[in-house]
Amino acid sequence: MGNEMRNTTMDINTVIAKELDIKLGQVESVSHLLDEGNTIPFIARYRKEATGELDEVVLRAIEEKLRYYRSLEERKGEILRLIEEQGKLTDELKNAILQAAKLQDVEDLYRPYRQKRRTRATIAEEKGLRPLAELILKQELARGDMDAILAPYVQPEKGVESAADAQAGALDIIAQWIADDAKIRALVRGISEREGLLVTRCRLPAEPSGQLPVSKYELYYDFSEELTGIPSHRVLAINRGEKEEILQVTLMVPQEKIVEAIGREVISNPHSLFQGMLGETCHDAYQRLLAPSIERELRNQLTERAETQAIQVFSANLRQLLLQPPIPGKRVMGIDPAYRTGCKVALLDEQGDLIEIFTIYPHAPQGRWEEAKEVLLGMVKEHSIEIITIGNGTASRETEALVAEVIDAWDGDLHYLIVNEAGASVYSASDLAREEFPELDVSLRGAVSIGRRLQDPLAELVKIDPGSIGVGQYQHDVNQKRLGESLAAVVESCVNHVGVEMNTASPALLQHVAGISRTLSRRIVEYRQTQGPFSDRRQLLEIRGLGEKTFTQCAGFLRIRDAANPLDNTPVHPESYNLAKAILGLAEVPLEALSYRGGSAELRVSLADLKPEEVSKELGAGLPTVKDIIDALLQPGRDPREELPKPLFRKDVLTLDDLKEGMQLSGTVTNVVDFGAFVDIGVGRNGLVHISEMSQSYVAHPLEVVSVGDIVQVRVLDVDRQRERISLSMIT
Repeated sequence: MGNEMRNTTMDINTVIAKELDIKLGQVESVSHLLDEGNTIPFIARYRKEATGELDEVVLRAIEEKLRYYRSLEERKGEILRLIEEQGKLTDELKNAILQAAKLQDVEDLYRPYRQKRRTRATIAEEKGLRPLAELILKQELARGDMDAILAPYVQPEKGVESAADAQAGALDIIAQWIADDAKIRALVRGISEREGLLVTRCRLPAEPSGQLPVSKYELYYDFSEELTGIPSHRVLAINRGEKEEILQVTLMVPQEKIVEAIGREVISNPHSLFQGMLGETCHDAYQRLLAPSIERELRNQLTERAETQAIQVFSANLRQLLLQPPIPGKRVMGIDPAYRTGCKVALLDEQGDLIEIFTIYPHAPQGRWEEAKEVLLGMVKEHSIEIITIGNGTASRETEALVAEVIDAWDGDLHYLIVNEAGASVYSASDLAREEFPELDVSLRGAVSIGRRLQDPLAELVKIDPGSIGVGQYQHDVNQKRLGESLAAVVESCVNHVGVEMNTASPALLQHVAGISRTLSRRIVEYRQTQGPFSDRRQLLEIRGLGEKTFTQCAGFLRIRDAANPLDNTPVHPESYNLAKAILGLAEVPLEALSYRGGSAELRVSLADLKPEEVSKELGAGLPTVKDIIDALLQPGRDPREELPKPLFRKDVLTLDDLKEGMQLSGTVTNVVDFGAFVDIGVGRNGLVHISEMSQSYVAHPLEVVSVGDIVQVRVLDVDRQRERISLSMIT
């Protein structure tokens, strides 16, 4: 068995290569690199020659499939062992298990041999009725006296009181065999999946008027849709309605067709004496055993597919949110709005350090509007504030009006921006926030977070559990472990894509750098606090617990702005420094030219004249690595987020009443879901651009057209002021 298992395992790479439509050698290289302990960001950036330049998306797909198929192989080995211990492992069964490509198929094959709780079938077997069941299922008798056939199995001492008891018990055993048969289960599953309908009804009692009560699930009070076509967001909505006991959900399938299909598999001799009872048994096996089991499987399958889609959308939204361009070098006023407890205001310098923090009370019940306005104006003047950020929570709209008056009264260039404060309260109460601001009350820390989200969204948002950031759909209804893993991968990808400044990064940011653990991130910060700023990447090796292997993984993603070696402020990996110097030599420019942010004009012109293909041949280096090094040398110290459009700043306030049908506006995409995108147009309520209003061409998914943070031009289609709903269109 061991050799066969090893041979099957060797085929995993081939299976993955076919599924992902990539070369076998690429899968083998990635598998080897992962087994050596390399991280996905490191492989994607610094091992392009080995992988054939596969990107992170494909690398993570390979990693996931490797995990699945290796787990599948382990399960196969366990099942083969368990069946062999029962003395029931045949060559045919062994080969079927070894060749199975899905866990579901393996479990179906194991089902007849799994330890079962006491059922009608097991009780019948205990009464000695298995031989009768085998006799009936052989279907060899065309005629005979049924009572005479059953008589030997009537044994009152075993609880079989009559011929009818014997027949019923034997048929229970056969029904269980039918329900456990892997081929029949696949047949029933296939028909149910292809032709089944998901049907929902309202469980709530009707009101005295006869009307069903109003709820957000009204769409599903009398609803059905084909399993093959129901979109993910509807599956998750239905699941939630069922969980809240508002909806009753069932699977409607062609039962007669399924029972007939089972009969064709079971009844081999239509002239058999047992043909009639076997037909009834096929019906019983389906209704009592197969239907509930297959329905559970298909519902789980639908949910898993829907969760995968929701997690992908959430991950895509999170990536765009984390990669929003920073607004560095600006003095910011962050306001966390509230009514009774007052608005918390934090003033931040260009580096995001706290200058001052205080509370104003412009809203009810205090209503000290003019006083708050004067305080804010005074602070803007005293500290040269350039941008005001306002959290979008309670009292946001009223605070926005206050800020608009402040801007109107100010002579200088001052703007404001509404930021999503989701997760700010989570951060405020966290251990990390207590470490950063031990002297501040928990209620004040949120204002600092709101201000910093503008200055560097990535550095601030990594401090918060991604699930609390609030982009996506039904994030609380999906598998939290899978969601957490996916979002953690997104955070890791974003942090390493941007790079991290070693001398300013918080432990919360550093711990997402490839290879760096939470413990090491704290030690890095402790090192610079005691030893002074880093001046060389290799100083990392002086940190306890950070060896050469970890250094290899993380070094290329860490930057030192004023390093002794200018290459330390680029994405060039230390293992390629000699290659980078050789490329600079070919360009005839000194290494010191990299010390200028953005590089010198001479450097850019000289490097642009190099032909990567020729450089690769002359220096004996991989072409992808040469291209990456030239790109890095062209713009030392560059933040890739700087190329993205800046957020939409405002000076005045629109209200819902200002909107008119046909009005053209600019807005910011705040969330993307399966059925459209929500856009902030500055009226305090996000408008919805339905997927059908995104383009004149067919759009399979909104993410094909927009991403979180995009600035889009929209047209007002409809304003429902009673329900505060705004319908928008992106079609000009």
